[in-house]
Amino acid sequence: MKVTAEHNQRIAKMTFSSVYPHYITKVEKKGRTKEELHQVITWLTGFDEDRLQELISQKATFEVFFQQADINPNAHLIKGVICGYRIEEIDNTLTRQVRYLDKLVDELAKGRKMEKILRVEKK
Repeated sequence: MKVTAEHNQRIAKMTFSSVYPHYITKVEKKGRTKEELHQVITWLTGFDEDRLQELISQKATFEVFFQQADINPNAHLIKGVICGYRIEEIDNTLTRQVRYLDKLVDELAKGRKMEKILRVEKK
């Protein structure tokens, strides 16, 4: 599928706090924990627990959320299809970052090992 400008705008204006409860429900329904979800979010964004809660309280849009994030240098290793879009083919940086997060949450919910989700390189 091709990502449209309208799609990018809709994602940019969506609040993280509106999607966050769905992330929790998705991972907990599959036997994973909120703490594991936070570990994944922290890996991708660099946000600690307090900063994450601030952004949720502020009802930060995904645009603001990712502007303030310190994206993990290994995020480019997140590949595959999520919501019908191939992540590595998404041109819009913000939309790609949101899909990175979606993919990590999906992998967590599917029971993937944490070191695989966090793209830990073997030595």
